[in-house]
Formats: sequence, structure tokens, C-alpha cells
Amino acid sequence: MKKNSKPTNPILAETQKDSEMMVDKKIRAFQVIEILSSSTEPMSAKEIAVEMCNRGYTPTSERNFSSPRITELMKKDIVECVKKKICQYTGKPVGTFKLKRKEES
Repeated sequence: MKKNSKPTNPILAETQKDSEMMVDKKIRAFQVIEILSSSTEPMSAKEIAVEMCNRGYTPTSERNFSSPRITELMKKDIVECVKKKICQYTGKPVGTFKLKRKEES
């Protein structure tokens, strides 16, 4: 199966749709914004996910809790990817994110 493709099995497609409907994307996006606004340094998707778990927002620190919302927030021009670093959890290069500053009038 290609990455990010929908399941072809009707049962899997239905369970995936059910799972997506259970996630309140607006709340998750707000949680990402809240975490980034309280951080003094840019954070990776995994670091945000770990903080979401530490705050009790999610049951585990799986990065898939934060990554889709980060992508959406980047498309809305709220979050930006600012630099690379080596992930402390995986040892691999990752991008780090911060909130974009709004221009003051």
C-alpha cells in the first residue's frame, strides 16, 4: 500500500473513517499551538507529541498525534518549519517548528 493511501478493504476504510471522526482536529491543533507558544525553542513533531502525552492530551507520545495538525497549521500559515536537528528519540534528522509571528500594525 502506498504511503498516505486509503485502504482498499471496505472494513479497513470504514474503521479508518470512524477513527478520523473521533479525533477533534480543532482541539489537537489548539494543543499544538499551545505547546509551541509555551516553548522557547522550536520543537520537532515528536517533541510536540511527547509534550501532548505529558500534559495528558494523548494516551501515547506517538508523533502521529501531532504531525497531521502541524501540516495543517503550516498550510494555514500559523506554524513554520525553521531548522533541522537530530531527534533525541530516533537519532535521525528532523525539522523543527515554531509559531509564525504576526506582523503588528
